[in-house]
Amino acid sequence: MARILLGVSGGIASYKALEFTRLAMGAGHSVRAVQTEAAQRFVGAASFEGITGAPVLTSEWEPDPARGAFPGQEQPAHAPISHLELVRNADAYLIAPATANTIARLAAGLADNLLASCALAATCPVIVAPAMNHHMWRNAATQANVRTLRERGITVVEPGEGALASRGEWGEGRLAEPADLLAAVEAAVPSGARPWDGLRVLVTAGGTREPIDGVRYIGNRSSGRMGMALAGQALALGAQVTVIAANCSVPPPAGAEVVEVTTAAELASACSRLFPDTDLLLMAAAVADYRAAEPHDGKLGRQDSGLELRLEATEDIIGGLSGLRRDGQVLVAFAAEHGDGAEERAAEKLERKGVDAIVVNDVSRPEIGFESPSNEVTIIGRAETVRLPLASKDEIAAGILDFCAGLLDVKRRSAL
Repeated sequence: MARILLGVSGGIASYKALEFTRLAMGAGHSVRAVQTEAAQRFVGAASFEGITGAPVLTSEWEPDPARGAFPGQEQPAHAPISHLELVRNADAYLIAPATANTIARLAAGLADNLLASCALAATCPVIVAPAMNHHMWRNAATQANVRTLRERGITVVEPGEGALASRGEWGEGRLAEPADLLAAVEAAVPSGARPWDGLRVLVTAGGTREPIDGVRYIGNRSSGRMGMALAGQALALGAQVTVIAANCSVPPPAGAEVVEVTTAAELASACSRLFPDTDLLLMAAAVADYRAAEPHDGKLGRQDSGLELRLEATEDIIGGLSGLRRDGQVLVAFAAEHGDGAEERAAEKLERKGVDAIVVNDVSRPEIGFESPSNEVTIIGRAETVRLPLASKDEIAAGILDFCAGLLDVKRRSAL
């Protein structure tokens, strides 16, 4: 199990850091906390000490009774420098909540408090979970600081959207849920070898938008939930995951590389660039079948005589990629069908597109349609068909990847 150093900065979301600590300890991890002085205005050190069984530090100047050791770890004979010893012993350093001020400190490379000093001295994975008012989160300075952290290899767990601390305000800026924080830490510090270590997985998610004019588009209601669930499950198996995200309304899992696209042409270009180095392609995005043949540069005005829109077909992305595959690659298509005959139409697509399997669901059913947290799918392969009953999209994703593991194993054995 991992030794996790938790850095808590001064925000109302500090209470979630307590819940994260409880979850991490329950999962068998060892946790120590450092707080900023502002953080202790929200949650006292005694709360973290009571859960972790270890002293909480705020300043580099105070002695550490545990001498930098984590619970269950032997203490050194001498008293080391706290900010160096804490991160030397840690397998991961999670800063949650990370306020706008703390993120700015980290981006600037400052070491003017214990939390920031630990970050600067850390050689273990560093995970930052922002939490702040949505205006502060969207501010150009904050966004630039977050980009800087990512460029330096720091994992940033995107904040969620919802009710904020200020009464009546709603928006992005909520600290990610404790379970998601724990998943991000565990992804950064795998406990032992995992079955998909070294495997490269490419996932497309969301739905493309094809412009009609400068403000209107042809699109669909895909949220990207299924694709992001697949990415999260692949990361948990140890894979290196890239998500091509087309207008997704849900955040990507921590640890995934993300490429943002809008149109089918942009998605096709990203797939062409990334596919050669991919072992498993999961084409979960809902790609528009048609686009406007001549999109208007400005905004089309109302016309009493009506508007005639000429459409042209978009390219068959996965069908084109299947013709370029190398030995060992596995391609899985997804088909959102509507009503009777869904499986028959999907089986025809399996042959026409030349893929290894196709995952089909009936979006005419509201409980498993677009934007639903649940799904029910049929996986049609060349050797077998598997039906996954109604479950959460995370559970469905796990079932799909279990099927894919069999396909990958067949490819490996055939290559011997």
